[in-house]
Order: sequence, then C-alpha cells, then structure tokens
Amino acid sequence: MARINELYERIAAQIRTQLAEGVLPWHRPWAVDPDRQVSKPLRENAVPYQGINVLILWGAAIEAGYASPFWMTYRQAQSIGAQVRRGERATHIVFAKTAKKTETDEFGDESQVLLHVRRVYAVFNTDQIDGLPAKYAPEIPDVNPDERDARCEAWFERLGLDVRYGGERAYYAPGPDRIQMPLFETFKSAHAFFGTLGHEHVHATGAKHRLDRGFGAPGTREYAREELVAELGSAFLCADLGIASRPRADHASYIGSWLELLEDEPRAVFDAATQAQQAVEFLHALHDANTSEPVAA
Repeated sequence: MARINELYERIAAQIRTQLAEGVLPWHRPWAVDPDRQVSKPLRENAVPYQGINVLILWGAAIEAGYASPFWMTYRQAQSIGAQVRRGERATHIVFAKTAKKTETDEFGDESQVLLHVRRVYAVFNTDQIDGLPAKYAPEIPDVNPDERDARCEAWFERLGLDVRYGGERAYYAPGPDRIQMPLFETFKSAHAFFGTLGHEHVHATGAKHRLDRGFGAPGTREYAREELVAELGSAFLCADLGIASRPRADHASYIGSWLELLEDEPRAVFDAATQAQQAVEFLHALHDANTSEPVAA
C-alpha cells in the first residue's frame, strides 16, 4: 500500500507542476503534431490501458520521447525473445482488480465482501526493447481528416443525447438534460469542436439516471472535481476516436481550482481518471446499444 501511496503523491506532484506552468498534461501527447494519429497507450496484446495509467504513460512517453504506443513488462519482453536494453528505466503504473472474500460474522453467518486490490508494477516502452517482432512497430495509415470528422460526427449522433446548437457557450444543463454547443463554424478546427462535444457528453453521463455524479455549484470543490472528470474523459474519448483533443480557452480558469484540489487530495486525479474512464465506457456502451437497434425509416 505504501508504494501505491508514493505513486499517488508522485503523479499528483508532477501534474501540479505542469498545471502551475499553464500546461494541461492530458493534451500534451499530440502538441508537436496536432494532426498525427492519436492513441491510448497499448499493452503487449494491443489492448489499451485505461484510467490513470493512460495519464502516467502519456506523460512518460512525452518526457522520454517515445514514439511507440506499446508497453510491456520485463518478463513479457523475454517471453517473446526480446530484451530490455541495459540501463533503461521502467515506468511504474497501477494494477487494479476486484476480488471477493468470504467473511464470517459473530453469529456464524457468511457473506461475500468485495475487495479492491491495487499494486504497482513496472513496464517498459517498446522503444526501450531490442529484438521485438515487427508487429510492435506498426505502420500508421493516413486518414483523410474529412472522413475522420464525418465518422466522429456519426459516432456522437448515435449516442442519441439532446444536443442543441447556437449561442457562444458550450455546457451541459442537468435540469433539462441537454447539451448546448456553439455552431460548428465558430470553432477553430474540427478537433476543437469534437473535443468540446466530448467534454459535454462526459458531463452528461453524470446525470442521476446515468452514473449519478455530483456536479456542485461553480467555485466549489465538487465543481472542480467534475470539470476534471470531464477534461480527462474528453481526452480519453478523443484518443479512442483517433482525434487530437484541444484545451478550451475557458479551462485556464480551472487550473487554480485543480491545483488546490490536488494539493489537498493527491488521490483526486486518480479518482477523477477512474470516473472519466467509467463515463467513456458508458458512452461506448450507449453507442453500441443504439447501433444494434434498427434505424427508423
């Protein structure tokens, strides 16, 4: 448990430093080339990492300049005949799972208790490993931006949430359960539009009849926490859709509240990443459910 707490503190401190410099670290992986292919970090079996591990590995890749999205343990590299180069340093991430434990009370009655198990383990980027099969250096196909934007637009439409267009502000209104967006033409790029649309859809998952998160009033700790969830969720969702997200201009005003939140609660970014991942999974499930239904003529 001590190693988990140390990791919490280290990652929170790193993000606080970046925020204090005016940098939103979850937007950095594509800052150099905003139109390059965007991806979540991938396990050795090409399954994307989730939650806080996405932020940890994105940050490590930026700091060290890794180009590969793949990460694996020392033993996994050895098992496929590859070798981590001498002197390479590992990146530490979180392994989390749930397990059931049987407990017996004072009356002899047994019950199942759900345990949350977390531990730290070490991974290496495949840029640190020699002798890997060619599949770990895949060619990234060129994607027509217009086709990609059309695909993203169709993806969001499939969610079926009430989205209205007009005005100068983007927001989610919990009462009427409605997303309000400025017109597409008012955004600097399609990336900016879809990043904002994703942000507001993540907010919408917090409604009571969905994932039931507390929104809080502007200026409160709960409000700052929800904005952080929406920020991370938008970045995760944009990565899933293969587009580069953009920080909104108004998000600069939240940096102070996020700094204060992480100073008092280093775990807050881990909890926000978990809730953001849950929100993104909810949206994917909603999209898949609506896709399986016949479209009305």
